[in-house]
Parts: sequence; C-alpha cells; structure tokens
Amino acid sequence: MKEAHEILDTGTLFDWRNRALLVFDRVPVPIAVCRTDGRILLANPAMAAEWGTRPGELPERNVLELFHPRAADEVHRIVDAVRRGHRSRYPVRVSWSAPDGRERYGELTADTVSDTADAPLWLLVLVRVLGEHRPRPSRGPDDTGPLERRILALAAAGATTERIARSVGLTVDGVNYHLTRLSRRWSVPNRTALVARAYVLGVLDPDAWPPEPARDPRPDPPPGAP
Repeated sequence: MKEAHEILDTGTLFDWRNRALLVFDRVPVPIAVCRTDGRILLANPAMAAEWGTRPGELPERNVLELFHPRAADEVHRIVDAVRRGHRSRYPVRVSWSAPDGRERYGELTADTVSDTADAPLWLLVLVRVLGEHRPRPSRGPDDTGPLERRILALAAAGATTERIARSVGLTVDGVNYHLTRLSRRWSVPNRTALVARAYVLGVLDPDAWPPEPARDPRPDPPPGAP
C-alpha cells in the first residue's frame, strides 16, 4: 500500500478539485497544487500556458523540472518545512524557457497547505513572472555552448543524470535544466531523440567513441576581440 504522503484518497482529491477548479481557471497567475515531492496534481491554464500545453498535460510533472531554482538553499527550506510539518510561505527564485524560446525569470512561491491540521501537507505553488533575459547572440545553427555539448556527449555515452552532474560540476536539477532547454529548443520528446538530434546538427562527433563534442569549425576570435 502506498504511503499517505504519496497519494490522495478519492474524497480529498475530490475536495481539492472542487475548490481549485472554481478559482484556477479564472486566475491569470500561474498556479499549481503539488505533492510535497514537487509532482503536480492540478494546474490552471495560466500555468500550462507557460509551457505551451494544456492543464491536463502537467499532472505528475515535477515543478522543479519546469522552473529551475536559482539557489538550492531556498528549496532546502521548503523540504525542511515539510519534514517538520510547518505551514508557511516560501519564495524561490526561478528561471525557465518559455514556449517561444525566451528565457524568463521570476519568483515561485510555495505555501505548505492541507485540508485539516492532521492531514498530509501539499504545496500550493504560484509563479510571478518578473522579466525576460535578452537572447544571447547566436553561436551557430545548434546554438550550444561547451557545457551543453559536454552534457550531450555524456548522455550519448549512456551516463545517468547523477553521473553527468558529477562530471560537469552541476546539480542533478542543473543537468535536467540544460537537457530540458535543449529538448524544447530542438522540439524533441526525450533524451534518445535529443542525442540523435545532436548528431544530426553536428554537435557531437560521429566518428568518436566515447562520444565527444564535435570541434567547432569557426576560427577562434583574434586577441582582444569582443
């Protein structure tokens, strides 16, 4: 039997839907109800619009895979609050890629909530969009940098996300952020297709094993060039 914090019983889920759907569909702010591990239960149209999809496509997606935290300690505070059963509001600075490829940033607010004082905690997540980063000048058709090329090479070799993170000096969430960005940029559905696309674009060397990034054919800029 699954533990109580992993599932909602039918009555509780019915209550959440009745309450949330009355408000969610009409609120222009991105909102979601999540399990304490970040998996989405309910999302409103404004939240789905941030990802160019429908609300029904977001359940079971992890909110931290969609919105990349800019400071790990802000997430740790929420984890600690859930562990202690604290009910409060916790802001997290986040960034993400919009469906049109623009890099957005803002604040994700997580409220620890429950139906009753004795019921399991859930997270009520709201996202406030603060702005967009100006796009960087294109580096070529694939527009990948050295770090992303290294991540792709390790993924092509079959490395797990944890191993990639250790190899490139990022967190697991950081690696997932780059893989998600590339998947959106190249319109591919999964990691296998992402690696295949990297070879087609010439990002990875087709003659190298273990996989290696392809050598950039463009000449290095002269000393002092911007």
